Amino acid sequence: MGRHRKASNSTVRRSSVIALTGLVPAGLITAATSAGATEYIPFMNANSTSQEAEQVIETPEPLPEAGAAQPVAEAEAPVPQTEPAPAPAPEVPATPELPTNLAASPIAIPTVNVSAYKNAEKILAEVQPACGISWTLIAGIGRVESTHANNGKADPLGQLLEPILGPRLDGSLAGNNVIADTDGGALDGDPNFDRAVGPMQFLPETWNRYRADGNGDGISDPQNLYDAALATGDYLCDGGLNLRDLGQTTRAILRYNNSMAYVANVLAWSTGYATGIVPTSDQLPRIH
Repeated sequence: MGRHRKASNSTVRRSSVIALTGLVPAGLITAATSAGATEYIPFMNANSTSQEAEQVIETPEPLPEAGAAQPVAEAEAPVPQTEPAPAPAPEVPATPELPTNLAASPIAIPTVNVSAYKNAEKILAEVQPACGISWTLIAGIGRVESTHANNGKADPLGQLLEPILGPRLDGSLAGNNVIADTDGGALDGDPNFDRAVGPMQFLPETWNRYRADGNGDGISDPQNLYDAALATGDYLCDGGLNLRDLGQTTRAILRYNNSMAYVANVLAWSTGYATGIVPTSDQLPRIH
């Protein structure tokens, strides 16, 4: 910045003046006064003993010419956005290890039966994912209908060692409907009246509608655990039911037996298999 001083009215050459502000000896000034000198000393003022301050004039910044390019502010770099971490999947409690022989515990399920029930769940999860059926529900049906094929009396491929047949539905037993033969005795060996067949106790007419090949051997046999378990799952899921919902699960079980006591028994065993806790007697009402 430029600096400018006030013009001096002194006629004496600058070389005759000692211009060291504030450093003039007091004796020199006294001597000049006593000699009657009238010479003007520029850095002294008759009305003040203070030194005259220099005036500083700020030179303004030049205005930008019209049309001149203006400096562009440097854009701030965008702050990278961090993707939110996905919420952890809820933990699904593992099914407890269950005994495998009913002689040891009423909550037991033989190994081959567990394999058949879980196989049905896996297949249905692929072909009917909206159903959401659990293998423990299928196991609940198997427990009530045949005590897991009479405590797992089947070979490793699920074929029963002895066929399971229900009572002849000729009206001789109280509480049973009369159902005339529907399959010519092909499945139950009775050409006059139907009998429920296999470990999941399908009536011949119902089996022929929901028949399944759970073990992939090309045969649909109600006396095979794998086939019967898959057919049971198909039967329960039919009609687009969502078995994650208790109300729809109840509707599905009532297809097997139109009795709320039956529903209570199936659900009690299903819950028992999921938790490892044996149902109490009041959770297992008598089925009429």
